[in-house]
Amino acid sequence: MTEHEMYMQIADYMRYQYPDVIYRFDLAADLKLSIGQAAKHKRLQGRRGYPDLFIAFVRCLGDRYYHGLFLEIKRPDVTIYKKNGELVANAHIREQAAVLDELRKCGYKAEFACGFDEAKKIIDEYLGDPKDEEVEF
Repeated sequence: MTEHEMYMQIADYMRYQYPDVIYRFDLAADLKLSIGQAAKHKRLQGRRGYPDLFIAFVRCLGDRYYHGLFLEIKRPDVTIYKKNGELVANAHIREQAAVLDELRKCGYKAEFACGFDEAKKIIDEYLGDPKDEEVEF
């Protein structure tokens, strides 16, 4: 399954289980832009490594308030951490991890999610019980 197919699966899940929650996917990295469009897009961007999904929902978990949830979505076969807990050497993943760390410092919940099941688990833990019983996605 490609990351884009997972985005679609997650979007369907969000629409069905959390219809009143506002969310947005950042699809620019997945698009094939012309040279001119790519140049315009690049000028509009801030830091590289912006997460794939933002869920605009303020939540108190334990003793912490979060301004929203950011997810960096990866295929289920992608390794983010070594067995000892350190990040893998991949420069792109390290860049994304640094952005997630900065977002955490700004009061957001920000995580990697490898595969639909992990993304769903993080979303459900953040948003609470879905509106309906479980549906196969």
